[in-house]
Amino acid sequence: VDSVLGVVEDIETSTTVDLKDIRLVTQVGGTVDDTELVKGLVLTKGATKTAGGPTSMNNAKIALIQYCLSAPKTDMDNNVVVSDYAAMDRILREERKYILNQCKAIKKSGANVVLIQKSILRDAYNELSLHFLAKMDILVVTDIERTDIEFICRTLGCQPVAHPDQMTPDKLGSAERVSDVLMEGGSTKVVKFTGVPNLGKTMTVLLRGSNEFVLGEAERSLHDAQCVVRSLVKKRALIAGGGAPETEACLRLQEYAQQLTGMDAYCFRAFADALEVIPYTLAENAGMKPIQVVTELRKMHNDGVKGAGINVKKGIVSDMYDLHVVQPLLVSTSAIQLATETVTMM
Repeated sequence: VDSVLGVVEDIETSTTVDLKDIRLVTQVGGTVDDTELVKGLVLTKGATKTAGGPTSMNNAKIALIQYCLSAPKTDMDNNVVVSDYAAMDRILREERKYILNQCKAIKKSGANVVLIQKSILRDAYNELSLHFLAKMDILVVTDIERTDIEFICRTLGCQPVAHPDQMTPDKLGSAERVSDVLMEGGSTKVVKFTGVPNLGKTMTVLLRGSNEFVLGEAERSLHDAQCVVRSLVKKRALIAGGGAPETEACLRLQEYAQQLTGMDAYCFRAFADALEVIPYTLAENAGMKPIQVVTELRKMHNDGVKGAGINVKKGIVSDMYDLHVVQPLLVSTSAIQLATETVTMM
């Protein structure tokens, strides 16, 4: 609920939610109870510290670069033949100078955290560039996926930089703290960005689980739950759960069908019978006697208890409103509407 409401533009007036603004990050280790909602950003790969660079940074100024911190290459494949050591030294010296100037441009902009986008054309970085950045006390996170660029920019308030000459302070994002965090119960690390001052309408959920299978199930379950909350934002109405609305609609349709004649009466009666399948299936899945339960449901609804539904915990029929078992109206109406449209197309 908090993750969905956190990305709603205006809780009072908004009628839709884009779930793409909620990023689900999965990490093996721990239990599902260790799952947390992060008001900031989480990157699945830890900070690069092969050159002895920092793994945490306070008052971070974040740069997202899309160019390569490595020696330039030509567009076509070719070979450079070096005939003597002097020429080799000159090439290495020029390469070192080129990379150093790139790192100095990053440092001059005021950035102390650098996110490097993954490159498929050539190396996005090399050991020399990581060495220079570490000497400048700059935290480096590499291999940022192209598909994550938009989300990162909206969350941190930064702009992607495509060329060293465009590296200016206004392109930087900021955060109170960027740190490398070891996941408890596992051996992997993630980078957390917390305390973002101008946090965009985005949320990150860090999902934990003992194995990949548990994580997959948890991710699907969480997405389904977010869809339910989104339905409530789209249409702000709640109805009873436990098969109560379907049973009530079934009885009212059967009463209306008795007032009709011919094909219309048959169609309304068939539609009512179809709705009754939902509480029947719910009782069957709960290990109850479906015919007995549906009969009891009908009786209670005829007696005027419109919130009567199936209490699967106790195996009885109870008033769902008294038990606070409710669901968004749009969940039921959408399912019925889609099922009806499917039948009409046949």
